[in-house]
Amino acid sequence: MFLSEPPSSADRDAFYEDDVASDGYVNNNTRLWCYRPDVLKGFTELRGLLTRESTLTEREIAVLVTATASAGSDSYCALAWGSRLAELAGADAAAAVLSGSSTVALNERESALANWARAVVTGPAATTSAQVDALRASGLTDREIFDATVFVAFRLAFSTVDSSLGAAPDSQLAMKAPAAVAAAVSFGRRPEASPAR
Repeated sequence: MFLSEPPSSADRDAFYEDDVASDGYVNNNTRLWCYRPDVLKGFTELRGLLTRESTLTEREIAVLVTATASAGSDSYCALAWGSRLAELAGADAAAAVLSGSSTVALNERESALANWARAVVTGPAATTSAQVDALRASGLTDREIFDATVFVAFRLAFSTVDSSLGAAPDSQLAMKAPAAVAAAVSFGRRPEASPAR
């Protein structure tokens, strides 16, 4: 990342320890966001609230985030969420979402969500009521359409900070990604090693 290591604090160290416990290393984006651990905590809590109260499935959320990362050229989230989508729908389906192509592995709702995510990322002021009608036609409720749009906006906010300040994907994340997912992520920052703890 372009900034130096954030100053040590109890909150920063707690986030670092959580990463080491779950991933075995401190993620590059955790280092970046620990300039404001309070903001990271608030963001994480708000995103958790959205997830807990949404009727969108885990797989639908993975489709949304993967399509958002791809359309926004965010390699970090594309590797992370593309790998998660590969677990839920298969590596070929995840690679298709990352490349923006259609896939028979997705159902109608999931395909509609992927298309909506790309539209919101690439031109939010150009979306139309016809696009929202297409979401409804796929079986999504107005509440789910709102939730989906907020998921996209949250991911854009997070990835804008990561990408702008040089938080590249961790090499460990890239190495764990399925081959089809890694090959489809040909955009954004290239992976780099996380600094030693």
